Amino acid sequence: MVSDRSPDLPWPAPAKLNLFLHITGRRADGYHDLQTVFQLLDVGDDLHFSVRDDGRIVRLRPLDGIADESDLTLRAARLLQVETGTRFGAGIELVKRLPLGGGLGGGSSDAATTLVALNALWDTGLTLEELAVLGQRLGADVPVFVHGQSAWAEGVGERLTPLALTPRWYLVLVPDCHVATPEIFNAPELTRDSKPITIPDFLAGRGRNDCEPIVAKRYPEVAEALRRLDGAGRMSGTGACVFAAFDDAAAAQRALPTGWRGFVARGVDRSPLLDRLDAAGGGNGITGA
Repeated sequence: MVSDRSPDLPWPAPAKLNLFLHITGRRADGYHDLQTVFQLLDVGDDLHFSVRDDGRIVRLRPLDGIADESDLTLRAARLLQVETGTRFGAGIELVKRLPLGGGLGGGSSDAATTLVALNALWDTGLTLEELAVLGQRLGADVPVFVHGQSAWAEGVGERLTPLALTPRWYLVLVPDCHVATPEIFNAPELTRDSKPITIPDFLAGRGRNDCEPIVAKRYPEVAEALRRLDGAGRMSGTGACVFAAFDDAAAAQRALPTGWRGFVARGVDRSPLLDRLDAAGGGNGITGA
């Protein structure tokens, strides 16, 4: 096993924003082809892990509304355990900050952090690319969190091109509703024929969220959040969270509407998870394929 030189530090699971989201087709397996840009944020959930010698994988803190069989941290740990044949288990404590059904990638990020952290702590020796392939079996957004870089994404979200994005601060509004991703991707009114664009197109300001009008129609809370941002807002993923970009944190904080739940976060190109991996002494040899 890797000896974690900073055992008291949590393992971060950062949020993401989809700066745009185009649905370009539907595949025979039911998944959607898409184009998007994942912007990582400097806020998210935290996880703590303890290595067990008895092979058991257990939650150390219950999560309201999430059964064991639906917990992506447990599923990720068991998948890594089975695929590598390790004899070790883990105790997992998740400190949940990101809203469920918010479009911020919380569950996928938790799964990715579990894969990266336990790969290091169990000394199972997989590369980030191998972990990303495993992670895709848990969810289409997991690979970007495993690789830990803001990125242009295509396919179902697994074909990633790292991007150095203009540093921005983001105000994220959290409407009081939970949007289930399958509901939106299965919506009959969802358009699935957006014409592909290029990275230069995106950098020139093109792009929208194809899911946004559907969610706004079905969830008045999301429509109101967009209205509160005076045309500058965009929904992340399949919602429900809505965001707007600012040049500094103070301007973002001033834009928070009175009475609304939300937070201000900084966009980052490198995930804090990779810094935590380095602190654990597990970064050597797993920086790529």
